[in-house]
Amino acid sequence: MTFYVENETNAQFPFEIEETAVKVANEVLRTENCPYDVEINLIITDDDGIHQMNNEFRGIDSATDVLSFPNISYDEPGDFSVCEGEQKIDITDPESGRIIFGDIVINENRVREQADEYGHSQEREFAFLVAHSMLHLCGYDHMEEDEAKIMEEKQETVLNNLGITRD
Repeated sequence: MTFYVENETNAQFPFEIEETAVKVANEVLRTENCPYDVEINLIITDDDGIHQMNNEFRGIDSATDVLSFPNISYDEPGDFSVCEGEQKIDITDPESGRIIFGDIVINENRVREQADEYGHSQEREFAFLVAHSMLHLCGYDHMEEDEAKIMEEKQETVLNNLGITRD
Protein backbone atom coordinates (compact mmCIF):
# COMPACT_ATOMS: atom_id res chain seq x y z
CA MET A 1 0.00 0.00 0.00
CA THR A 2 1.12 3.50 -0.79
CA PHE A 3 -0.30 6.19 1.46
CA TYR A 4 0.00 9.87 0.63
CA VAL A 5 -0.67 12.43 3.36
CA GLU A 6 -1.33 16.10 2.68
CA ASN A 7 -1.55 18.05 5.92
CA GLU A 8 -3.09 21.31 4.66
CA THR A 9 -3.29 22.86 8.11
CA ASN A 10 0.01 21.56 9.53
CA ALA A 11 -2.08 19.83 12.19
CA GLN A 12 -0.17 18.45 15.14
CA PHE A 13 -1.46 15.57 17.25
CA PRO A 14 0.07 13.60 20.13
CA PHE A 15 0.59 10.69 17.70
CA GLU A 16 2.15 10.25 14.28
CA ILE A 17 -0.56 10.95 11.69
CA GLU A 18 0.83 8.85 8.84
CA GLU A 19 1.88 5.94 11.06
CA THR A 20 -1.58 5.67 12.63
CA ALA A 21 -3.39 6.10 9.30
CA VAL A 22 -1.28 3.44 7.57
CA LYS A 23 -1.71 1.00 10.46
CA VAL A 24 -5.50 1.38 10.40
CA ALA A 25 -5.77 1.32 6.61
CA ASN A 26 -3.66 -1.85 6.43
CA GLU A 27 -5.84 -3.54 9.05
CA VAL A 28 -9.02 -2.66 7.15
CA LEU A 29 -7.53 -4.02 3.93
CA ARG A 30 -6.40 -7.17 5.76
CA THR A 31 -9.76 -7.82 7.42
CA GLU A 32 -11.55 -7.17 4.12
CA ASN A 33 -9.19 -9.55 2.29
CA CYS A 34 -8.27 -6.96 -0.31
CA PRO A 35 -5.88 -8.74 -2.68
CA TYR A 36 -4.55 -5.58 -4.31
CA ASP A 37 -1.72 -3.17 -3.74
CA VAL A 38 -3.51 0.17 -3.40
CA GLU A 39 -2.85 3.90 -3.29
CA ILE A 40 -4.75 6.05 -0.81
CA ASN A 41 -4.68 9.81 -0.37
CA LEU A 42 -5.31 11.38 3.03
CA ILE A 43 -5.94 15.09 3.41
CA ILE A 44 -5.96 16.71 6.84
CA THR A 45 -7.93 19.96 6.76
CA ASP A 46 -10.01 22.18 9.04
CA ASP A 47 -13.66 23.21 9.35
CA ASP A 48 -13.44 25.66 6.43
CA GLY A 49 -11.66 23.22 4.12
CA ILE A 50 -14.00 20.30 4.72
CA HIS A 51 -17.04 22.60 4.63
CA GLN A 52 -16.03 23.73 1.15
CA MET A 53 -15.49 20.14 -0.06
CA ASN A 54 -18.72 18.94 1.52
CA ASN A 55 -20.62 21.73 -0.24
CA GLU A 56 -18.87 21.25 -3.58
CA PHE A 57 -19.01 17.47 -3.82
CA ARG A 58 -22.09 16.57 -1.75
CA GLY A 59 -24.16 19.74 -1.84
CA ILE A 60 -24.15 19.90 1.96
CA ASP A 61 -23.42 23.39 3.25
CA SER A 62 -21.70 22.49 6.52
CA ALA A 63 -18.51 21.12 7.99
CA THR A 64 -18.24 17.44 8.90
CA ASP A 65 -15.68 15.16 10.50
CA VAL A 66 -14.63 13.00 7.55
CA LEU A 67 -15.28 12.66 3.83
CA SER A 68 -14.59 9.60 1.71
CA PHE A 69 -14.13 9.56 -2.04
CA PRO A 70 -13.96 5.96 -3.27
CA ASN A 71 -12.47 5.42 -6.71
CA ILE A 72 -14.09 2.01 -7.16
CA SER A 73 -17.73 1.29 -8.01
CA TYR A 74 -18.67 -1.88 -6.14
CA ASP A 75 -21.50 -4.27 -6.91
CA GLU A 76 -21.33 -5.51 -3.30
CA PRO A 77 -19.34 -4.01 -0.41
CA GLY A 78 -15.94 -5.62 -0.04
CA ASP A 79 -16.24 -7.53 -3.33
CA PHE A 80 -12.95 -6.63 -4.97
CA SER A 81 -13.66 -8.74 -8.05
CA VAL A 82 -14.94 -5.49 -9.64
CA CYS A 83 -11.28 -4.43 -9.81
CA GLU A 84 -10.80 -6.78 -12.73
CA GLY A 85 -11.82 -6.37 -16.35
CA GLU A 86 -12.62 -3.00 -17.89
CA GLN A 87 -12.78 -1.09 -14.60
CA LYS A 88 -9.20 -2.15 -13.74
CA ILE A 89 -7.84 0.09 -16.49
CA ASP A 90 -9.70 3.09 -15.07
CA ILE A 91 -8.64 2.54 -11.46
CA THR A 92 -5.01 1.51 -11.91
CA ASP A 93 -2.05 3.86 -11.79
CA PRO A 94 -0.27 3.06 -15.06
CA GLU A 95 3.16 3.84 -13.60
CA SER A 96 2.94 1.84 -10.37
CA GLY A 97 0.31 -0.74 -11.27
CA ARG A 98 -1.42 -0.05 -7.95
CA ILE A 99 -5.19 0.33 -7.61
CA ILE A 100 -6.06 3.97 -6.92
CA PHE A 101 -8.37 3.24 -4.01
CA GLY A 102 -9.62 6.71 -3.15
CA ASP A 103 -9.31 9.76 -0.94
CA ILE A 104 -9.94 10.37 2.75
CA VAL A 105 -10.42 13.89 4.12
CA ILE A 106 -10.28 14.38 7.89
CA ASN A 107 -11.20 17.55 9.77
CA GLU A 108 -8.51 18.11 12.42
CA ASN A 109 -10.87 20.22 14.54
CA ARG A 110 -13.45 17.44 14.76
CA VAL A 111 -10.79 14.91 15.77
CA ARG A 112 -10.07 17.02 18.85
CA GLU A 113 -13.71 17.95 19.58
CA GLN A 114 -15.08 14.42 19.20
CA ALA A 115 -12.26 12.89 21.24
CA ASP A 116 -13.20 15.24 24.09
CA GLU A 117 -16.92 14.64 23.58
CA TYR A 118 -16.58 10.84 23.62
CA GLY A 119 -13.95 10.78 26.35
CA HIS A 120 -11.20 9.01 24.48
CA SER A 121 -7.83 9.91 22.96
CA GLN A 122 -7.33 11.93 19.81
CA GLU A 123 -5.51 8.93 18.35
CA ARG A 124 -8.57 6.74 18.92
CA GLU A 125 -10.85 9.30 17.26
CA PHE A 126 -8.49 9.74 14.32
CA ALA A 127 -8.13 5.96 13.92
CA PHE A 128 -11.91 5.57 14.04
CA LEU A 129 -12.35 8.15 11.26
CA VAL A 130 -9.71 6.44 9.12
CA ALA A 131 -11.35 3.03 9.65
CA HIS A 132 -14.78 4.49 8.88
CA SER A 133 -13.54 6.13 5.70
CA MET A 134 -11.58 3.05 4.60
CA LEU A 135 -14.75 0.99 4.85
CA HIS A 136 -16.44 3.53 2.57
CA LEU A 137 -13.50 3.06 0.16
CA CYS A 138 -14.28 -0.68 0.34
CA GLY A 139 -17.87 -0.02 -0.73
CA TYR A 140 -19.67 0.01 2.63
CA ASP A 141 -22.27 2.58 3.56
CA HIS A 142 -24.46 3.38 6.57
CA MET A 143 -27.60 4.86 5.02
CA GLU A 144 -29.76 1.95 6.19
CA GLU A 145 -29.83 0.58 9.74
CA ASP A 146 -28.52 -2.85 8.74
CA GLU A 147 -25.67 -1.25 6.75
CA ALA A 148 -24.79 0.99 9.69
CA LYS A 149 -24.63 -2.01 12.02
CA ILE A 150 -22.25 -3.84 9.68
CA MET A 151 -19.96 -0.80 9.44
CA GLU A 152 -19.99 -0.27 13.20
CA GLU A 153 -19.03 -3.89 13.84
CA LYS A 154 -16.24 -3.77 11.25
CA GLN A 155 -14.87 -0.48 12.65
CA GLU A 156 -14.78 -1.88 16.18
CA THR A 157 -13.12 -5.09 15.00
CA VAL A 158 -10.34 -3.17 13.25
CA LEU A 159 -9.70 -0.86 16.21
CA ASN A 160 -9.81 -3.73 18.72
CA ASN A 161 -7.42 -5.78 16.57
CA LEU A 162 -4.99 -2.85 16.77
CA GLY A 163 -5.54 -2.28 20.48
CA ILE A 164 -6.89 1.23 19.84
CA THR A 165 -9.70 1.32 22.37
CA ARG A 166 -11.77 3.99 24.07
CA ASP A 167 -9.74 3.60 27.29
